[in-house]
Amino acid sequence: MATVQIPAAHTLRRGVQPLRAGQGSSFLWHRLHSLLGIVPLGAFLLEHLLSNFEALKGPAAYGAQVKFLNSLPLVRVLEWVFIFLPLLFHGFYGLWIWLRGKANVVYYPWSGNWLYTAQRYTGIIAFFYIGQHVIRQRFMGVMLPENPYASFHKVQVELANPWMLAVYIVAMIAVCWHFSYGIWLFAAKWGITPGTVARKRFGYVCVALGVVLAVAGLVSIWAFVGPMYPNAPENASPAVSLLVAPAAAGMISL
Repeated sequence: MATVQIPAAHTLRRGVQPLRAGQGSSFLWHRLHSLLGIVPLGAFLLEHLLSNFEALKGPAAYGAQVKFLNSLPLVRVLEWVFIFLPLLFHGFYGLWIWLRGKANVVYYPWSGNWLYTAQRYTGIIAFFYIGQHVIRQRFMGVMLPENPYASFHKVQVELANPWMLAVYIVAMIAVCWHFSYGIWLFAAKWGITPGTVARKRFGYVCVALGVVLAVAGLVSIWAFVGPMYPNAPENASPAVSLLVAPAAAGMISL
């Protein structure tokens, strides 16, 4: 009597694995991409958020912070070596990974796939946002390195456009998400959080960090568009303020 062979039950895979080290030379490029996302780019993001928080103190304080940063020794060398070049590599290599990667959120709707997909798309948003932000704020219009006290006014004028304000809000959330989940990936890939339990616990830390950073960034945006400092002067230098104040007082005394 012929027997019917029952095929083995098909086991669904968990889709895209969130941790893929790569092989050969790609392993080194992946590690460099991961490292640059934390240092120096992650460190620069934290510094940038802290500097933007000075906007809550007013145009003069924000201008003073911009002046301080541009007065650092070898600031242009530091800018290219630790910001622009790492940003270009991290961004373009991330695009290459994005084009080669495959997410299976439709067929395998597990959290790893959704997180991987979110990391890809927030990276795209961050890359293009940062690119236009650097070009518009650093290389177009008033040159802020030479005119630091015009910084508040320049940002305020840009955010007066509702579309640009929406772009800043979405991009701020995307950048903070991308960085926070990037920290989780970095810790897992580099063996800092071995095991599922350690990664799960560290995941909560990264979520909390992402929320704090996003809130801080959104509060900084509010400083430019809120009612605290409407119509900021083009030059918020304290020296200019001291020159204008006595003249205004003299007009009132008349």
